Amino acid sequence: MHRKPITISIIRESRPDDKRTPLVPQQVKELLSKYPDLKILVQPSKNRCFKDENYFSVGAKIEEDISTSDIILGVKEVDISALIENKTYLFFSHTSKIGKDNNQATQGTPGMSKKELLKEVLKKNITLIDYENIRDISRNGYRYLGFGRFAGIVGCYNTLNLHLKIKQNRSMPRAFEVNDYKKIKEIIAKQSFKNLKILITGDGRVAKGSLEFLNNTNIKKISLKDYLTKSYEDAVYCNIPASEYVEHIDGRIFLIEDFIKNPQNYKSTIKKYLITTDILISSHYWDPKSPKLFDLSEIKEFKNLKIIGDITCDINGSIPTTIRSSSILKPYYAVDKKVFKEISLDKENIAVMAVDNLPSELPSDSSEEFGKDLSKEVLPYLLKDDDGRISRATITSNGQFCAKYNYLKDFIK
Repeated sequence: MHRKPITISIIRESRPDDKRTPLVPQQVKELLSKYPDLKILVQPSKNRCFKDENYFSVGAKIEEDISTSDIILGVKEVDISALIENKTYLFFSHTSKIGKDNNQATQGTPGMSKKELLKEVLKKNITLIDYENIRDISRNGYRYLGFGRFAGIVGCYNTLNLHLKIKQNRSMPRAFEVNDYKKIKEIIAKQSFKNLKILITGDGRVAKGSLEFLNNTNIKKISLKDYLTKSYEDAVYCNIPASEYVEHIDGRIFLIEDFIKNPQNYKSTIKKYLITTDILISSHYWDPKSPKLFDLSEIKEFKNLKIIGDITCDINGSIPTTIRSSSILKPYYAVDKKVFKEISLDKENIAVMAVDNLPSELPSDSSEEFGKDLSKEVLPYLLKDDDGRISRATITSNGQFCAKYNYLKDFIK
């Protein structure tokens, strides 16, 4: 039991196109039962995938004013104007990848300045805990929380839909219109894909979500060796892990532990696979110190590559053609292969899918999965005794950056 009554609030998301929630009503009910001294407030929202009355019916209080909260939970970045001083916030701030040169990959809410967000957090003496940084250090920094599986699922669906739009001038219903994972599996199972080579990077949550979804298609999985050496009339795909698309600059044996700690010591070797690739689905985690998958100067060699589904969506990140994030309503854009400027979609240039909040297309399914892990792997350590996972993920406290994140001081100058 915690030592004093605690009030947790679920904030209304700032982005109108994000319908996710950190906790679904059933999980709120279970938490209130488990912690008798816990009070949960829910800020009213017309966009959230669960209705206010669903939360009220399980014991939560529906309150616009959440200033009595001790802990405030969101999903994406909280709007600066909504931040309440002296509170503890948990959300995806997308600030940890910002490097000392202030020119590193970024994600997050379009139009929201991370510099101003961090400045306001410090000014208001907010304790900021980033979901992305809550990790198990005994498992190479395994993330306890993430929407990655559904990012992979929806990102793969959207990318295949982009292929149909570009190549066959037809489209499947959008995932957010269907709003049911079971139904989009049924939809994709009815499609026929031919003469197509798809390369999927990564071996984490996002990649596993993409691979899980491809099991519902007629697209056949093949080995890395066959991908390089054989031609196919059917549609095929191959999953390439980090151990196969990067190598140590000194030729040392690949060790995942070293790659995670010292990504700057590696270079990309994926080029040989991209020569015959039609669709690249980027599903790997990217550290700003890691090598880019390819250089813009190399694109002319990838003659078949017409579509890139960048699920990771790091601007100025591992995929150089991701010049901006796209939205759920407008998920696609094209990049001219010669001057690398955005143009209208056509069959000759690189078509890009780079939606930065993909799981929000299946908000109920993805929120339920996220809330399950939040309830199990985070809240017990936040409400009772921290084993280190919370403190390591805390970016700011007492009006200053925590030691691990001191490098962000340079960013906000």
